[in-house]
Amino acid sequence: MSKHITAIASYGRRAGSSRVRLYDWIDFNNLKASEEVYINASSNSFRKLLSNPRRVLAAEMSLREIANSHKNGNLIISRRATPFSNGALESKLLSSATRGVYDFDDSLSAVQQVGVQRLWSLSKTWKRAVATADIVIAGNDYLAEEAGKFNDEVVIIPSCVNPNEYRAKTSYESVFPRAVWIGSPSTESYLSLVAEPLLRLHSKIGLRLTVISSGDTALGGLEPMVDRIEWSPDNYKDELAKADIGIMPLVDNKWARGKCAYKLLQYGAAGLPMIGSPVGSNQTVLGRSRNLISNSADDWFDQLDDFFNQPDSYREALGGRARELVQNEYSFQAWQQTWMKAVGLEV
Repeated sequence: MSKHITAIASYGRRAGSSRVRLYDWIDFNNLKASEEVYINASSNSFRKLLSNPRRVLAAEMSLREIANSHKNGNLIISRRATPFSNGALESKLLSSATRGVYDFDDSLSAVQQVGVQRLWSLSKTWKRAVATADIVIAGNDYLAEEAGKFNDEVVIIPSCVNPNEYRAKTSYESVFPRAVWIGSPSTESYLSLVAEPLLRLHSKIGLRLTVISSGDTALGGLEPMVDRIEWSPDNYKDELAKADIGIMPLVDNKWARGKCAYKLLQYGAAGLPMIGSPVGSNQTVLGRSRNLISNSADDWFDQLDDFFNQPDSYREALGGRARELVQNEYSFQAWQQTWMKAVGLEV
């Protein structure tokens, strides 16, 4: 059986979802892949698209050439192929393949677009791609249930990490209390949910917050306690272990319930204790690793305050359980056979 695959994504390798759900799997399995990345950017904003008309035209022509071919073999689409689609092109691409695979890790069916973007509905694209694919890969059970309404062949594969690539935390002594948050600019707004308890802890115990992101937006008043680190593929795996605890606040809505707890998995890969909101996959990851779950602002304050008053052995136990869970249940190694089988390749 061949180990070649055609991989189609809207974004390049710096974009979190495409990297985690597609490119990391290609690299981990040493696959020969024909990678079709729209304009090879981390964003397809209309400003960026309008400033690159030749690249947009070339991408549209290339996708149609692939769709019109009947020799595509194994083909996988991550989220969508083009921002100018209601799913017809994705459906044709998947139908043209010997095995058409559609992968997603967000609640795309819940996306409500406004303005000119309504002409190219992401939710409609998702529905047509799910219905057409030979098999759908969903990031968690919530997403799988949504996809299962339109396709009987759905497999759950979480967003995975490779713990061997992370610097593992070795010392759990907390001299200068520090939390860490990692994520994309679009998710930085979740930090405002815990700004008040974090600022109270900053005043009480000197807590600081490292934010690893390529964003630079305001953080709801958290700026006095924040140290920003520009995300790069070379630095984040070492930076996490420098903190005492990783945080993942979420609001409870349909979009957040589709989240795959990837931040928590990165913290766990580094052996970092973690705390988060009990929303979607967060509940599963935190519960199974017996780490900290917080439901309210007061809860965030009380649990973090207690966390820093506990002995080093307590923090080490949390971090150890987090890393063990990731190694056993959320690593590329643990899901390799399932992913390869889903895309129709051999291990």
